[in-house]
Amino acid sequence: MNLFEYTYDLVRQIPPGKISTYGAVAEALGDRIAARAVGRMMNQNPDADDMPCYKIVHSDGRLGGFGLGIDDKIRRLQKDSIQVKDGKIVDFSAVFFHDFNTGYPLRTLRQEQIRSGKRITLKDDWAALDTIAGIDVAYPSNEFEQACGAAVVLDYQTKQIREIEVVHVETDFPFISTYFYYREFPIVQQLMSRLKSKPSLLMLNGNGILHPYRCGFASQTGLALDIPTIGVAKTLLYGTIKDSRVFIDREQRGYAYSSNERGKPVFVSPGYRISLPTSLTVTKHLSEFKNPEPLRLAHRYAQEHLGK
Repeated sequence: MNLFEYTYDLVRQIPPGKISTYGAVAEALGDRIAARAVGRMMNQNPDADDMPCYKIVHSDGRLGGFGLGIDDKIRRLQKDSIQVKDGKIVDFSAVFFHDFNTGYPLRTLRQEQIRSGKRITLKDDWAALDTIAGIDVAYPSNEFEQACGAAVVLDYQTKQIREIEVVHVETDFPFISTYFYYREFPIVQQLMSRLKSKPSLLMLNGNGILHPYRCGFASQTGLALDIPTIGVAKTLLYGTIKDSRVFIDREQRGYAYSSNERGKPVFVSPGYRISLPTSLTVTKHLSEFKNPEPLRLAHRYAQEHLGK
């Protein structure tokens, strides 16, 4: 689904003389965790006359940002009979609107994630590790422009490049923490369909079971494509580290691994059809720099081709 358009349609529901908040729109999407994404979508709205993003403010009445400038936001609000004083909405509770007509799409996606998590298997399941693909996506500063995804396939033993594919895709789902799959899977799917042969294993820039619902980007992708996957994340969003192992709810979900003792770690977790120990063994074998080589090269190619 196009979550940008869904969000914009929610904002179009706000009646004349009313405002709403980033958090209220996120709740109408189905998860308050999306509030920051709502802010970015409002900032990048291409037409403030068609979609009144100026009506979205902070929950304490502060105005927040506006792509055309704060003075223009105030002008538009006052034209709509909404008063502003000292950078805040006057009589906020009287003009606040939250009664959106919505199907709560993020709530539906979360339930899908939870169901998928119950189907994840973490047993090493392949005939041989012949080739490893790494996929990464580079995004422009304006999310309405095309993103660039790159897939690099390496020979597992020699680490030599076997194949490279690059695609340019318009994204229709913003970045929302724990919903990364819904943003990037369409790009991954396109890249995988272009490869001459299916790799033995896929590495992705994100999490596997190192996720609150035990089903991150790499896990959902592995399940959807029926391919062993490893998630390698640059930052730790969830979990605690103990002796280079990462735990959520007392269960080990991954590793904090650095190929350089003085370097910052990446966070490795099995995605699908691979065990915890093997996910680390494979990552170590492919790591000369901070990122494992398939992901490092995919990131480089995606950045180089962005905007071309």
